[in-house]
Amino acid sequence: MDIELLAKAAIMGVVEGLTEFLPISSTGHLILAGALLGMDDDKAKVFDIAIQTGAIFAVVLVYWQKIRDTVVALPTHPRARRFAFNVLVGFLPAVVLGLLFGKFIKAHLFTPEVVASTFILGGFVILWAERRPQSDAHIQNVDSMTPLDALKVGLVQCLAMVPGTSRSGATIIGGMLLGLSRKAATDFSFFLAIPTLIGAGVYSLYKERALLSMADLPLFAVGLLFSFVSAWICVRWLLRYISTHSFVVFAWYRIAFGIVVLATAWTGVVHWAA
Repeated sequence: MDIELLAKAAIMGVVEGLTEFLPISSTGHLILAGALLGMDDDKAKVFDIAIQTGAIFAVVLVYWQKIRDTVVALPTHPRARRFAFNVLVGFLPAVVLGLLFGKFIKAHLFTPEVVASTFILGGFVILWAERRPQSDAHIQNVDSMTPLDALKVGLVQCLAMVPGTSRSGATIIGGMLLGLSRKAATDFSFFLAIPTLIGAGVYSLYKERALLSMADLPLFAVGLLFSFVSAWICVRWLLRYISTHSFVVFAWYRIAFGIVVLATAWTGVVHWAA
């Protein structure tokens, strides 16, 4: 395996891990990084989705105590069953709408104008959401959520099918607007990511299996490893950060990155295509 190619895989893994759980759209950053590194063919797009699994393993590690306690308590504790059911309810809209509209979105919405617009619009939505007092939040932790709350967040997550929106941004900010505290919205976004991103990765690998071979294993392994390590660092940092800070800095970053998308598209540096 080419050492240079492995180095590029490591860089892509770091980009994925650092951006997947921040409200700034990992997809947009992977497209930009992939274009600059020359990793933007069909196989690279499968690689981008597959390495999300590494980031998910980081979430599982950070939240292992909660996940283990829930699994152990499922047969006997209603709270554990409700939490697991809520994650399932939140996950289902993405499955249904993804299967129905995924091809259409890739064919028609993956344009520089759409990506930049969603980056910038998402930034202003975050600024608006953060202007609302946290005292309006009536759900302080994920165990207090109802299935209806989970369904609403799951529906909001589907907005992330539009490129540049950010799955984490949609679920965290959407959750806050729906009455979740910043901490509860962030926690549920992470839990919801586990089935969503694993499902997307497995589906993509199966669908595009003809593009892959055993020779690609080192490439994917490096991407997964670096995605895992960088996501683990990022998730732990974000949980500490939100205890004393808002998401305003990410809003301004999104607005700036939207301008970057337009600039790279207009100059031809990045080919923003599905």
